[in-house]
Amino acid sequence: MHAIVLPQPGPEPDVLQYREIPDPVPGPEDLLVRVRATALNRADLMQRRGGYPQPGRKPEFEILGLEFAGEVIAAGPAVEGFAPGDRVMGLLAGGGYAEQVTIHHRLAMHVPANLSWIEAGATPEVYITAHDALLQAGLVAGERVLVHAAGSGVGVAAIQVAKALGASLVIGTAGSDEKLAAAAELGLDVGINYRDGDFAPAVASATGGRGVDVILDVIGAEYLDRNLKALALRGRITFVGLMGGATTPVNLGLILSKRLQLRGTVLRARPLEEKAIAVRAFEKSVLPHIASGRVKVVVDSVYPLARAADAHRHMEANANFGKIVLEC
Repeated sequence: MHAIVLPQPGPEPDVLQYREIPDPVPGPEDLLVRVRATALNRADLMQRRGGYPQPGRKPEFEILGLEFAGEVIAAGPAVEGFAPGDRVMGLLAGGGYAEQVTIHHRLAMHVPANLSWIEAGATPEVYITAHDALLQAGLVAGERVLVHAAGSGVGVAAIQVAKALGASLVIGTAGSDEKLAAAAELGLDVGINYRDGDFAPAVASATGGRGVDVILDVIGAEYLDRNLKALALRGRITFVGLMGGATTPVNLGLILSKRLQLRGTVLRARPLEEKAIAVRAFEKSVLPHIASGRVKVVVDSVYPLARAADAHRHMEANANFGKIVLEC
């Protein structure tokens, strides 16, 4: 098969090589899948630069890619619920930038009939991440939510998932008015361009001074102080990324006085059982909304697999709204 291989980490996307390598070999509980589409995530950029290696034993060929959609070629003897020819999508610890993948069957899902291969390939990682993060924050119907990086894959997913879970107000930040306008079409109630100044006063204004109950944050250190100010009494933050750094002074007084909760989460490095629980929760609560069209999978652009380096450049420019997809 052909795949995008990372022989050694590097700051430039040109370190990615389109090569022919041996086909993967499935285990007894695995599916062997012909990949039709995969998608980029910020973790891919970090791994390419050497900062986020695939968990577990180092593979012979390092291949990026945390999600996929495709057709089942073969199912192991211990697999239940899937058969050759099925349209599936799922989560990977790595290996998605390839023409074939193996996946434990408990991390796979059937693709809804209304989704194209491109849309299905853009779904698992960000929608499961957003849903899981909002559940960890304890979001309940009627609460107010702030989503940072509203034009990113996770941001676009979180806006819609928060609405589907009953959020009464969803506020989002982004770096352009165009991204905020596009997010408004997906259900964003209040858009804040972070280039116009501090988002915390804008959040206070939009909530009548009460603040938000939940923040889904991919920025980290750079936003922490403002996030604490933007939270309501007993507010919660779930951190799913650290694009703005990992270390910063913390105002413990605000955390105590407001009785706030701060939680960090990762998806890739979780044990199989925990990942499977997240997949099944998403499949039950969110996938029906995707199948009905209420929640939309937003695709920014599509590149052939061989042009993965160009796709990385596009993501690094922060120009995308929604997912960047690689088509196999």
